[in-house]
Amino acid sequence: MTLELISALAVFAFVSSITPGPNNLMLMASGANFGFRRTIPHMLGVGLGFVFMVLLVGAGLVQVFDAYPVSHTILKGASVLYLLWLAWKIAHAAPSDASSNTGTPMTFLQAAAFQWVNPKAWTMALTAVTVYTPDTSVWAIAIVAAVFGAINLPAVSSWTLLGQQMARILTNPARLTAFNWSMAVLLVASLYPVLFP
Repeated sequence: MTLELISALAVFAFVSSITPGPNNLMLMASGANFGFRRTIPHMLGVGLGFVFMVLLVGAGLVQVFDAYPVSHTILKGASVLYLLWLAWKIAHAAPSDASSNTGTPMTFLQAAAFQWVNPKAWTMALTAVTVYTPDTSVWAIAIVAAVFGAINLPAVSSWTLLGQQMARILTNPARLTAFNWSMAVLLVASLYPVLFP
């Protein structure tokens, strides 16, 4: 891979990782509701889960979609249903009491598994593998995954920090409820490009 191609990939990785999407909106909501420290497993699950996804997509999962187009439609339907369920969970999240352990942020494994039903993650992985790899060699795919690994985790962590800072404003249960509902609506809105390409 040339330095120019890696630089272009880095820009793509940064822009696609930092812009709003299901992962970032959920991390912001988790940061606001649970704080940065309790959201670390969620952030690591997003970052490492996506790197693993890029590796598998690059290793040939794209060929499955080409051979069986219905599998893409099934995955898309499952993704939409899962995101709607997550939006409902966010909207109805109870205000977190620092002295109680009610409510928990997403775990590492849940966040890693979520990448497989996240339409934005699929778009990012497919684009990265098809556009930024000069060939389908293991090294080219590993470089794409490594670049995303280096850029994605700090980018998504910034959303958790933003949510944690917003928690200072969200001390009133009514404001926190309004915030959670706003995040849920934005999560549903993020499905627009998937449903109406």
